[in-house]
Amino acid sequence: MKLHTLSAHELTKLLINRDVSSEELTRALYEHICKTDKQIGAYITLTRDIAIEQAKEADKRIKGKEALSPLTGIPIAVKDNMCVKDILCTCGSKMLGSFIPPYNATVINKLRENGLIFLGKTNMDEFAMGSSTETSCFKVTKNPWDTNTIPGGSSGGSAAAVASDQAVLSIGSDTGGSIRQPASHCGIVGMKPTYGRVSRYGLVAFASSLDQIGPLTKDVRDCATLLEAISGYDPLDSTSVNMDVPDYMSFLNKDIKNIKIGIPKEYFIEGIDKDVELAVKGAIEKLENLGATIEEVSLPHTEYAVATYYIIAPAEASSNLARYDGVEYGYRAKGEGVDKDLLGMYEDTRKEGFGAEVKRRIMLGTHTLSSGYYDAYYLKAQKVRTLIKQDFDKAFKGFDILVTPTSPTPAFKIGEKIDDPLQMYLSDIFTIPTNLAGLPAMSLPCGLSKNGLPIGLQLIGNYFDEGRILQVAHAFEQSTDFHKRKPI
Repeated sequence: MKLHTLSAHELTKLLINRDVSSEELTRALYEHICKTDKQIGAYITLTRDIAIEQAKEADKRIKGKEALSPLTGIPIAVKDNMCVKDILCTCGSKMLGSFIPPYNATVINKLRENGLIFLGKTNMDEFAMGSSTETSCFKVTKNPWDTNTIPGGSSGGSAAAVASDQAVLSIGSDTGGSIRQPASHCGIVGMKPTYGRVSRYGLVAFASSLDQIGPLTKDVRDCATLLEAISGYDPLDSTSVNMDVPDYMSFLNKDIKNIKIGIPKEYFIEGIDKDVELAVKGAIEKLENLGATIEEVSLPHTEYAVATYYIIAPAEASSNLARYDGVEYGYRAKGEGVDKDLLGMYEDTRKEGFGAEVKRRIMLGTHTLSSGYYDAYYLKAQKVRTLIKQDFDKAFKGFDILVTPTSPTPAFKIGEKIDDPLQMYLSDIFTIPTNLAGLPAMSLPCGLSKNGLPIGLQLIGNYFDEGRILQVAHAFEQSTDFHKRKPI
């Protein structure tokens, strides 16, 4: 039995029946990582010794029949922008190439409370700024379906690790589609929860009003289980919402006959890849056959979402990244001139420590926040953001779920768009609006392109209605076999 290929819920049964131990499972995963990660490049840091000790601890809990989580003993990978005490946290950047956090992010504490095994930190676009995992200062992660193509970004390492069976589960962060877009390109399930559902404490910020942590998994059942484990109120995060966490598993195995699904006409635009359009329309037809009511809906301000995002997100990034100046932690420029001149040290540290894409967004953000431009750009973008939110509010008065493509194209070639920022930014055209509105959304596999690359279906729900998304996603998944297809 190839343990590393199984889902978390399949492995949980084996662990509880003691047909396999968590230590055996963890060692099997590291053996597979050693064989495959030179080709894929999913990980920045591996924590084998820690993981083996955690697995032994999990085995003792299972043997003693202690109060167990459904995820006790299951290995997981974590995106390298979440703090894990005493473990390197780089954010894919030279700036934090030596940073070791003195504390755990809340999501890491929740994973430990649930008995998960920490495999390591995954590669990502630098400070989560990118759509292809090509801006990491360490390596370019490759798509397991075709290693000449990108895995998506910025959580490309987390998605590639699950798709290539180098992790059973993984955690990513989503600022403008950074969980859903790589999930789509790698043929797995990825969810961005409602803003405030999962604590951001210990997540290194990109754009604080947009960032949200979420799960990447092999199927919808695993997504429901992991989402429940990481959700909940956290007093350490001022944007955390104090609401009870539902039993997400209770939404699975339900029919969708009373579900009303809206299809936003603005998401089927000129330029969308034909294979993507056919796959998504086929998925919509499948949902209708399962009993859902399908109608077209309009979200008229969708066309302004990308422009709005690329004013607001860089502005917040400019502010958040101002702390990296070489004084307290992280990279510091060296040299005789640097030591004599404080301003020179600041300038050289930031020049040497940040990559090109991060510098581009800092400059964009600083410009839009500067005197004389704030009202013309940033303030206007915030007003348009409200209009985008109001479009969704109106749509959810008549619909339970909105269905769209996740990405306008399947995975593109490595290097194809890295020198064309505008084309790269348009990769997130279908995912950005939900971040601006703070809504939950999921990507799950719905087909393959003619070239054999995965295509993702995006389900968007109303605020804190992740359960409804899981219900529809699971019904679709159980009627298809796309989630069972693997890279060759």
